[in-house]
Amino acid sequence: MELRCGMRTTKCQLLVTSLCVMLLGLSIATLSTVAHYGLRFTLISNVSLDSNAYKVIHHSAFYFGICLSMTLILAALLSSAATVRESQCLTAMGFFCFALAFCGLIPAACWRYTHSTEVEDSMMDVYDFVYEEVRRNTSSFRRHELTAIHEAFLCCGKHSPFGDTTDVENTTCPPNQVHNEGQDCLREIQDFLKKHMDFVFSLLGIAIGFTVYGMFLTSFLWFSIHFSSNLYWKGKYTLRER
Repeated sequence: MELRCGMRTTKCQLLVTSLCVMLLGLSIATLSTVAHYGLRFTLISNVSLDSNAYKVIHHSAFYFGICLSMTLILAALLSSAATVRESQCLTAMGFFCFALAFCGLIPAACWRYTHSTEVEDSMMDVYDFVYEEVRRNTSSFRRHELTAIHEAFLCCGKHSPFGDTTDVENTTCPPNQVHNEGQDCLREIQDFLKKHMDFVFSLLGIAIGFTVYGMFLTSFLWFSIHFSSNLYWKGKYTLRER
C-alpha cells in the first residue's frame, strides 16, 4: 500500500515536471529562433568576416538550442506516457533523454561562465570593423551596413579619439539621433547582449534543475513499477500436470 501511494505521488510530480520541461523546451526553441533570425543578430552575422568568431557562435548556438529543445520535449513526452501507462521501457527512455539533455546543458552553462565576454567582444569587433571601413573610405556598401546597424540598435556612432568621426555619424545615424545625444553603439551592443546572455544563463540554470529532478523522478518511478510488479505476482502459484 505504501509503495502504491508513493508511486501515485511520484506520478503526479512527474506529470507536473514533464509539463514544465516541455514549456522550457519550447522557450529554448523560441529563444534560439529569435536569436538566429532576429534583425540585430542577423545584421551582425551578415557583416562579420570569416575570421571573426561571431558567425560560428551565431550558427552553433541556433543548432544547439534546437537540438536541446527537442531533447527536452521528447523527455517530457516519454515521461508523461510512462506515467500514464506505467511502462518500464518508456520510463527508462525518459530517463535517458533527461540525462542526455543534462549532458548538453552543463557544458553550455560552463561555456557561458568561462566565455562570458566572447560573444560581446566579437559583436563589437564587427561594429568596429564596419565603422573604421566607413571612416577610412566612402564605400557605399559599408555605409549602408553601418546605417542599418544604427537603425537596428537605435544608436549613433561611438566615442573615438579621432576627430573626423562626426562626418561618419552625420551620414549614417538615424535622423532622430543627434550626435551629441545619441547612444554610443559599442555600449548599446554590450548592454543588449548582456541582458540577452543573462536571460539565457538563467534559462539554462532552470533547465538543469528540472532535468536533475526529472532524472530522479523517472528513476524512482522505474524502481516503483519494478517492485510493484514483483509484489503483484508474489504468492501466486500455477499447477502443472506431471
